[in-house]
Amino acid sequence: MVILVTGSAGQLGQAIQSISVKQTEIDFVFCDSATLDITDKANCERIFKQYQPDYCINTAAYTAVDQAEKEAEKAYLVNVIGVKNLAEVCLETQTVLVHLSTDFIFDGISDRPYREDDKPNPRSIYGQTKLEGEQVIIRLLKDFYIIRTSWVYSEFGHNFMKTMLQLAQNRQELRVVDDQIGTPTNAVELAGVVIDMIKKKCENYGIYNFSNEGQCSWYEFALEIFRVNNVDIKVDPIASSEFPTLAIRPHYSVLDKQKIKNIFEIVPNSWQRSIPKF
Repeated sequence: MVILVTGSAGQLGQAIQSISVKQTEIDFVFCDSATLDITDKANCERIFKQYQPDYCINTAAYTAVDQAEKEAEKAYLVNVIGVKNLAEVCLETQTVLVHLSTDFIFDGISDRPYREDDKPNPRSIYGQTKLEGEQVIIRLLKDFYIIRTSWVYSEFGHNFMKTMLQLAQNRQELRVVDDQIGTPTNAVELAGVVIDMIKKKCENYGIYNFSNEGQCSWYEFALEIFRVNNVDIKVDPIASSEFPTLAIRPHYSVLDKQKIKNIFEIVPNSWQRSIPKF
């Protein structure tokens, strides 16, 4: 089996690389943006022709949520046009596309965890472009998995956990938002789920939610990160209004994972259990 991974220099791409050595039955092809620019369809066609992948895991994305409000065209180019290029090439080569999406496609006003069939209503450019990328895949392909996830973190790339631990090295006190509720997702565990889904060769294609179990605020997440890593620092809860951002964040973006549990028999760890020690 040949699996091509786009965006291999990003957080999830690196997480997949970290577990790929144990997958001896899979031939992984890791492509960063310099090797495979998904916004260049000719580049996509060339790489797919060279490696003839059975599956393509698309982790390439424009993910700078606030910057996207100022660079809407760039976000659209990567998250919509780039995804369209991949989908069209996957259709031509009969490659199954596994695409990573986000909780930001929802508006965050739900009073229960979001299911796969809930109506999206993004409130940011990032969320809107990720939703349009999903819609392109659904329109063009029959054989695909779209995996929506949330609050991804790991030892790789830029993420909330690494930011908190870095800030704690030079500060005695931090202020963290306490009125946005979601579920942290360990990128290495997410990578494992993606690979497991592929290896099961299940043809129940479509949209799936995955995150770790439970829910918390960013403030509660920060407290647990510091507790697990024995960091002594004062953390103060604040409202989102005290920390204004260009992009509107969902106030509630917990994802319902019953579908992926039922079909793929996946049992996520709790978000507390998944925080690594550094």
